[in-house]
Amino acid sequence: MISRLQISEVACCHALPYRDGMNIGQLDAAIRAGAVGTILLLACLLFSARRRVGLPATLFAPLALCLSGFIVGNTPIAALSPAGIVGAIAHIASGFAVVFLWWFCLSCFDSRFRLGGGVLGVGLAWAAIAAVDRGLLGDTLARQGLSLLLVPMGFAIVAHLVWRLLAERQGDLIQQRHDARIMVAVLLGGMLFIDLAADALFGFAWRPLAFAMTQNAMALAFALWLAGRLLTVRADVLTFGIREEASSPPEATPQLGLRHDGELHRRLARLMETERVFLDPELTFKAFVERMGASERTVRTLINHEMGYDHFRTFLNHYRLAEARRLLSDQDRDDKLITIALDSGFASLASFNRAFKTIEGRTPSDYRAAARRGDLNDPTWQKPGFEERIAGF
Repeated sequence: MISRLQISEVACCHALPYRDGMNIGQLDAAIRAGAVGTILLLACLLFSARRRVGLPATLFAPLALCLSGFIVGNTPIAALSPAGIVGAIAHIASGFAVVFLWWFCLSCFDSRFRLGGGVLGVGLAWAAIAAVDRGLLGDTLARQGLSLLLVPMGFAIVAHLVWRLLAERQGDLIQQRHDARIMVAVLLGGMLFIDLAADALFGFAWRPLAFAMTQNAMALAFALWLAGRLLTVRADVLTFGIREEASSPPEATPQLGLRHDGELHRRLARLMETERVFLDPELTFKAFVERMGASERTVRTLINHEMGYDHFRTFLNHYRLAEARRLLSDQDRDDKLITIALDSGFASLASFNRAFKTIEGRTPSDYRAAARRGDLNDPTWQKPGFEERIAGF
């Protein structure tokens, strides 16, 4: 049912023509059509390159459908709202937009991101509630007001996204991605926060024309920006320049890039190979930069461009895992895994197990057992490719 405010807005739409004959209603329809068309075109382009681009290209496809559903129905003008099966599909799809947007952003800014754990669980919980609330399980359940549960969940998702973007910023070695984290956290996080706050304060039916058009215009601006970057810069712009050309894993002991010689490389070699600073689990990128005696940008460029690491933690973990492999292969040692983890520079056994399995493709226990059997080079086992470990979206 259309409220009196919305009826007055519809009347105003036909009473305020532009000089070129376009009224506000037509402008609203043009913005939404442009946003939906651009987003769906980008989804097709990225999905066709999903094998090269990775998980974010796959996630962008359902995100594009959900955003399109939201934009198609995001208008208080009844005459311009979709009806029938199209309106029903758009209404249902829009309910899942927040989850896919959350997952997509996490995958863009974290090359290690995989759908699992709490992130997957919360996302599935949101999807289940949204499906019931949108009537997929019948009108009776749809009238139970379950959408109210989505508001606190939405605030939690926004808070988690902003926290992840900002918490990982210092150690992000890709300059473009490092710089983009604050912008995305402020703009995207702010937009979602305002939308959720409006739902909480005024109800889900509150959708004044100016508010809806602003949301649609922001979606169009994002789509046009992304399209422009893809067409004028390079197809892998959303990888933020992560190197993908390496196809073989590094040596057991990480080696420094040999493109240039100089004092900076000698300092880096001394810190990692002589002083072994990676054994300090509390080492931060800021502290490392101070010991390097160079600017953050210079150190970031050195480790990222010349050595191929996208995050400072990934860089440290390769040295830590080299030490862990040495300790696990020592036939004279029978230390507990927690001891191996701490002696290798990890802060906890959980982080050690997670990093070891990601890079080695098997658990530390399996690795030690294979080392004692003398079959570390078993041809039936294949270590994950280097590009799978460092080349995210």
